[in-house]
Amino acid sequence: MNRHLLSVEDLTSDDALHILDTAHELSRITDGAIRKLPTLRGRTVVNLFFEDSTRTRLSFEAAAKRLSADVISFSAKGSSVSKGESLKDTAQTLEAMGAELIIIRHGSSGAAARLANSGWVGAHVINAGDGTHEHPTQALLDAYTIRSHFDKRGGNLSGIHVGIVGDILHSRVARSNALLLTKLGASVTVVAPPTLMPIGVESWPVNVSFNFDEVLPQLDAVMMLRIQSERMDESYFPSEREYSRMYGLGSNRMKLLKSGSIIMHPGPMNRGLEIASAAADDDKSVILEQVQNGVLVRMAVLYLTMGGPQLISEGVTP
Repeated sequence: MNRHLLSVEDLTSDDALHILDTAHELSRITDGAIRKLPTLRGRTVVNLFFEDSTRTRLSFEAAAKRLSADVISFSAKGSSVSKGESLKDTAQTLEAMGAELIIIRHGSSGAAARLANSGWVGAHVINAGDGTHEHPTQALLDAYTIRSHFDKRGGNLSGIHVGIVGDILHSRVARSNALLLTKLGASVTVVAPPTLMPIGVESWPVNVSFNFDEVLPQLDAVMMLRIQSERMDESYFPSEREYSRMYGLGSNRMKLLKSGSIIMHPGPMNRGLEIASAAADDDKSVILEQVQNGVLVRMAVLYLTMGGPQLISEGVTP
């Protein structure tokens, strides 16, 4: 593993599979009597979140605590950031308090890379979502979830067809998943109205479709994306009702799903817009599994980023 995890492009396919395999090993250990490991005891991890988050922030916090790290959670709201403090000064202040690894979520694309490569801090940096750019650990947990449902626990995702549906334009999850899933051998199709497809999507390693009903019966996994209205300053579709009719996953479209397929969503969900409760709560839904797997995958990332091989050589195993 590299010192930092900023993008899926930082990972080779072997790196990604190593993370997934490590997460599986951690699941095997923590499913037993041992719920907490001493692996990162005495190490300090900081959650540096400039955007609101529930799943990602708490998932990283739970992962770090299960590895016995000390965790500092920072929220920009109510902090000196609201008084004009810069990212540089905030990060350096946290490092002065002992931060050895900084998990950052920021509204600006490239913020994580800026922090990691600027020389401001010596800490490891993990990108927990930067603008509309990437969210690498979400893609890793999604790949882990898919692999666990298709007997791919020992290998890649060859032969699996994944559909990513919805607000592709504003989604860092879509970009990271497209890069990682195809790197692991899956076939990926992105589906959205033309207004919600990013410029240059043709250069992504994916198929592009504007017809959900045509693609849906072919999919092994269908990943619904939230409409990110907070990033929209104009109208991208006629109405929510029209969007749901054309691109939402509801009861009627559930009938088109192939046998054995799974339904995914990175959360939070807009029930009744991109996904109906009938789909979100169906037996095919693995949305809560994604949340559970997120803790395991982030444990693996923290462990490997902070020196897994060295810890193993010292006799401390996951």
